[in-house]
Amino acid sequence: MRFFKTGPGEYGEGDKFLGLSLPAIRAAARTYKDLPLATTIALLRSPWHEERLLALIILVKQYERGTDAQRGAIHRAYLANTRYINNWDLVDSSAQYIVGPHLKGAKRLLLARLARSRSMWERRIAVLATFAYIKDDDFADALRIAELLLGDEHDLIHKATGWMLREVGKRDERVLESFLRRHVKRMPRTTLRYAIERFSPRKRAAYMEM
Repeated sequence: MRFFKTGPGEYGEGDKFLGLSLPAIRAAARTYKDLPLATTIALLRSPWHEERLLALIILVKQYERGTDAQRGAIHRAYLANTRYINNWDLVDSSAQYIVGPHLKGAKRLLLARLARSRSMWERRIAVLATFAYIKDDDFADALRIAELLLGDEHDLIHKATGWMLREVGKRDERVLESFLRRHVKRMPRTTLRYAIERFSPRKRAAYMEM
């Protein structure tokens, strides 16, 4: 509970845990991989953190092997229930596998809408969804969402944005440095530290001084 910040005023305030390990949850997901969508969404609405994570792991697996119609239904159900995708592990284990892939080859205006949401978790979904494109060396949306979120106040958004920028840099350091040169002076320090983690010590120091 301390790890997921469940105390008063913290981002996971009030969340409840059964104490299950991730391997146990993944084993349950394999057992119930064919759970009907309505039942999986009911599980996603559970007050127990591990049950919500179980539901998301099932949804990811069903999305990966589903028909176009099934994928559309899963994507819509996911977006209709973001209030329950309310911790960083829940977002990180699902957004890049459902929201990102569903928007491939389509207009991605949804990402900007999520990035401007009052919900910190929807903003993190927007960031993590772009990982699906980064893996294909398609960086435009990751950079666009990162720019939108440079003024965000929450540390979890700073970390997620820096993480995605670092992933861009792993694939094309010139693209990352071009972004940094334009925005380094107004980037949160946490975002910058994450983004430049793979740079040489000398280059990291130079950027941090900016």
